[in-house]
Amino acid sequence: MMDLKNKVAYITGGSKGIGYGVAEKLIAAGLRVAISGRTLETVQKAAQRLGNGENVLALQSDVTKHGDEEAAIQRILDRWGQLDVVLANAGVGHFAPVDEMSEEQWHQMINTNLNGVFHTLKASVEALKASKGYYMTLASLAGTNFFASGAGYNATKFGVVGFTQAAMLDLRKYDIKVSTIMPGSVATHFNGNEPDQKDAWKIQPEDIGELVLDLLKMHPRTLPSKIEVRPSRPDKK
Repeated sequence: MMDLKNKVAYITGGSKGIGYGVAEKLIAAGLRVAISGRTLETVQKAAQRLGNGENVLALQSDVTKHGDEEAAIQRILDRWGQLDVVLANAGVGHFAPVDEMSEEQWHQMINTNLNGVFHTLKASVEALKASKGYYMTLASLAGTNFFASGAGYNATKFGVVGFTQAAMLDLRKYDIKVSTIMPGSVATHFNGNEPDQKDAWKIQPEDIGELVLDLLKMHPRTLPSKIEVRPSRPDKK
């Protein structure tokens, strides 16, 4: 089990939704948490809601740009001197039949969902080697279950699952633990949704936060490398 007190975590896409829910849980468990997003003002507002202070750091970073992620990691190391947990959470989704999907939509998903997880790992891997830390990606059940109008999103999430599992095999020799979390329906702002009571049946962001904590508390001899999680019961109209 990782001693969580004063460990340092970095969450991409941490200003709302799953990333924010995970940040809340990690801070409550005693970790210091950096969150990032493309717009600094939005991330700073989220950091204020999380309590700001010495245990929260707001960072501007576009995960599609490797240089942004390198700068974010350096800010974390300058602030706290270590990095123990990374959650590559930032993601976007566009859903349309493949013959109607635009090139812009395709490339935005590839650059954010797939290239982004590589940029985040590439920028943080040396720090994780030093801490014998934990790298996690936020994939989706769409990474194993394809569906109509999901060609682009499926492609990226299948890619995230494959990338993370291969990275796990590459990095475990350094005592870095690597896992991918694959949720089904989650009550978030994803794809323009405004969470409200209609989403009560779905997984809640804080549930993913509890799952991340469970992974961090797992005995180091055991690695849940791929975790599927779904609502207990589907929505009943």
